[in-house]
Amino acid sequence: MATSVRRTTLTLPTAPLGPDNPLPALRPLDEVHRVDDRVRATLPSDMARQVAHAPLRSVLPVRLRDGYGRDRAPATLDAIVLENDRLRATVLPGLGGRVHSLIHKATGDSAGTELLYRNPVLQPADFALNGAWFSGGIEWNIGATGHTTLSCAPLHAARVPAPDAAEGGAMVRLWEWERLRDLPFQVDLWLPADSAFLYVGVRIRNPHHLPAPVYWWSNIAVPEDAHTRVLAPADDAWHFGYARTLSRVPVPEWDGADRTYPLRGAYPADYFYEVPDGARRWIASLDADGSGLVQTSTDLLRGRKLFVWGAGPGGRRWQQWLTEPGTGGYAEIQAGLARTQLEHIPLEAGEEFAWLEAYGPLTADPAAVHGTDWTAARRETETRLEAALPRAEVDAAYAAWRPYADAEPAERLATGSGWGALEAERGGFQLPGTPFDPGTLGAEQEPWRRLLRTGALPDWEPGPSQADPGASLVAPVWRDLLEAAPSTAGAEYHLGVAQWHAGDRAQAERSWERSLRCAETPWALRCLAVADTASGHPARAADRLLRAVQLLLASGTVPPQKGDPVLAADQMLETDPVLEADPVLEAAGAGQGPGAGAGTGQQGTEAAGAPTSVSLAAPPVVAAADPVALEAAEAALGREAIVALLAADRPDDARAVLDALRPAIRDRGRFRLLRAQVLLAQGDALAARAVFDEGFEVCDLREGDEALSDTWYAIVERLASGTEEPLTEEARAQVRTEHPLPGRYEFRMRPA
Repeated sequence: MATSVRRTTLTLPTAPLGPDNPLPALRPLDEVHRVDDRVRATLPSDMARQVAHAPLRSVLPVRLRDGYGRDRAPATLDAIVLENDRLRATVLPGLGGRVHSLIHKATGDSAGTELLYRNPVLQPADFALNGAWFSGGIEWNIGATGHTTLSCAPLHAARVPAPDAAEGGAMVRLWEWERLRDLPFQVDLWLPADSAFLYVGVRIRNPHHLPAPVYWWSNIAVPEDAHTRVLAPADDAWHFGYARTLSRVPVPEWDGADRTYPLRGAYPADYFYEVPDGARRWIASLDADGSGLVQTSTDLLRGRKLFVWGAGPGGRRWQQWLTEPGTGGYAEIQAGLARTQLEHIPLEAGEEFAWLEAYGPLTADPAAVHGTDWTAARRETETRLEAALPRAEVDAAYAAWRPYADAEPAERLATGSGWGALEAERGGFQLPGTPFDPGTLGAEQEPWRRLLRTGALPDWEPGPSQADPGASLVAPVWRDLLEAAPSTAGAEYHLGVAQWHAGDRAQAERSWERSLRCAETPWALRCLAVADTASGHPARAADRLLRAVQLLLASGTVPPQKGDPVLAADQMLETDPVLEADPVLEAAGAGQGPGAGAGTGQQGTEAAGAPTSVSLAAPPVVAAADPVALEAAEAALGREAIVALLAADRPDDARAVLDALRPAIRDRGRFRLLRAQVLLAQGDALAARAVFDEGFEVCDLREGDEALSDTWYAIVERLASGTEEPLTEEARAQVRTEHPLPGRYEFRMRPA
C-alpha cells in the first residue's frame, strides 16, 4: 500500500492536566541531573565545558504545570497516523508530538507487534522541567537537561511533501517555538513506501544574533522484562546515579552485574554510552528471542543512553505510579546531541542543527545477543542492522530530506501555541517550512503584542488579575520594552520577573516594590517573599506570603464602596460568608512585619512569631475571577506560605493558613503531607502518624523528592524518643528497622 497520513482520535483513561500554576517559576530548577564542581573537575575537558555551559536559572518564561490529579476517566485525544504495508505510527500532536505507538505489521499477524512501550493510560507526573509529563512512546526533549516543558503541550502539525512526493509520499511535520532557549524546531516524520523504518528529520534553528545553548534527546520507552537486553556500540559508559555522581564504567559488566539488562540493578540510573568517533550511531532493545526495536541516526546525533528504573522497591513503585495495575515495566533508550544529558551545545547565530533518525524492528540471533561475549553480541546486532537498513541508506535519506525541510505545509493537522507567532512578529524572522501564523495568537499573547506595538503593557484587569497575574516574558528584548513602558502594577511586576531571571535581583526587588506602590497584590508580595528567602530572611518571607494569602482569600469579599471605611476584621467575619470561617484571619500572632507592606523598603522583623498588627483590608473587587484559576492560585500561594511559615518556626500560623484553604485543596495529597509536617512541628507526632496511616497520594511528587520518606522517619523517630532531642545513630537505625516506610510511600531513587 502507498503510505497514508490521516487524522483520527484515540480514547485513553486520562487524568486531566488542570490549570497551570499562576506563580512565576523564580526558584532554581529542582533538577536531579546535575553535578557539583568536584565531579565536574574529573570529567574530560570538552564534557566539563559543556556541562557548565549556560545552565538554566529557572524554567521562565514557561509556567509550572501542577494542577493534575490521579482520577482518570476516558478522554478522546487527537491523533495522526502514518501507515504503510510494514509500519503504523500513531502521533499525539496535542501532547508534545509524542509517538504513542509504532506497530510492525508482520506477515500473517493482523494485530502486528508493538515496538514501543505503549502506556494504556495518560497519567501526568512531576518529571518534566515544568511538571506534568507522562511515560511511554517516543518523546522529543528539547530545551535543557530533563524532560521538555512541551511534554504535555500542543505542537503545530501539518502534512508536507516527502522526499518521495512524486510517488505520493507525504510527511507529518511537527513544529513549535521552544521558549526556554527561544529557538524554533521541527520534527518531520515519514514512512517511505515499503520501508520497515520510520524516518524522523529534526532541525533546530537559531534565528538570533548571538549563540544559543542547545539540548536534544530523543527518548524511546521500550518494554522491559528479565530477558531484555540493550545494546549499543560502546565498551564504556558514563554512569549517573541519583546520588548525583557521574563516573566512567565498563560495559557490560560493572559492580558485579551485567548492566545492559535493565532489571539487574536495584536503583534508577543512567548509562551514557561512550560511542567511538567514526562508529555508526545506534541503540537497540532486544528480547529473549533477539527481537525488538532499533534506533539509528546520522552522525550528528552522537549520544546514546540507557535509563533503568531498577528492580528495587522505589523504581517499581514509580513504574506502578505512572500507569495502571497489571501493566508491564519499561526502560528508556535515548539518542542525543551530546555524550550526556548534563551537557548543552552552543549553536551559532543564524545556524542550525539538523539530522535524521530511523526507528524500526530488528531481529538477531538470540544466542549471540545474550551470549557472554559482548563484542560478539554487538557485532551480531550491528550486522543485522546493516542488512535491514544500511548506514549509507540513512545518509542518503538525510540528503534527500534536506531540500524538503523548507517545504511549506500543505494541510494543517493541529495547532500549537501562539508564542512562536509573537516572537516571529517581534523579530521579523523568516522561517521557511515552519510558519507561525498570526491567527494562533491568543489571550496570553495579547498584552505582549500590545506592548510590542504601543510601548505600553495593559494594566491588570481587577477581576482576572485576582486569580492570575498573567504569563511573563523574560528575554532581553522584552525586558528592554518593559523598562521603557509606563509604570503600572502589572508592568512593574513583569519587569521584576524579567530582571530576576537575568540575575539582577536588586532591580527586581525595586520593580516589585514599585508594583506594590501602584496596587497591593498577592503577586508582587510573593515575588518579594522569594527574594527574601534567597537573601536569608525567612521571617520576612513568611510575613509577605501570609499577607499574600490573606489578599487572595479576601478577593471574594463584597467590595467596599468609594468613601466607605475599610472593614475591620470583626466586620469582615460578620458579613462575608467566604471569610467567616477563615482561621488565618484570626491569627493575631501571625507576625505581619513592617517589611511586608507595599513599598515600605524597610526590613521585616526576624523574630519568629513576633506579634504585630495584621492588615485585613481587601483589595477592591470589580469583576469575579475565574473560579478554577482562583483555586489554582489559592493552592499555589497556600502551599508556599505553609512551607515558609514552617521554615520560620511558626507552625501555628502554618496550620491557620492550612485550615483557611478550601476543603478541596486541603484534601489533596500534597496538603495532607503538609498537614503531617505541620502537626509534627506543633509537637503532635501521633496525629502526624495518623495522617500517614489514613493514606494519601501526592499527585505532583517530584522525581527524586524524598519528602515522604523524610517526613515518615521524622515522625517515627519523634514517637520513639518522646522528645525533640535527636536519637543516636544506633537508635535511629533500630527505629527505622522497626518502622519501615510503608510501600505506598516508597519512591526513593537512591540507596537510603
